[in-house]
Amino acid sequence: MQALAEVAGNITAIAYGVATLGPGIGVGMIFGQGVQAIARQPEAYNLIRQNMLLGFVLVEALALIGLVAPFIFAGI
Repeated sequence: MQALAEVAGNITAIAYGVATLGPGIGVGMIFGQGVQAIARQPEAYNLIRQNMLLGFVLVEALALIGLVAPFIFAGI
């Protein structure tokens, strides 16, 4: 029986693809909830925006760790 599809390449590409799922969902939740909070309390815009950007930075740091980790552990 002949294979219809063949997986070729590096496993790190697959690992990074899986690692981006969590931060992608996290960024969507952060900004979605942030916009909703600003709509409910416009007077707290500065505080909400500050916390929203801080959460975004932390989530993106996890995405960068997910990018670098497979390459680091590939040498082990």
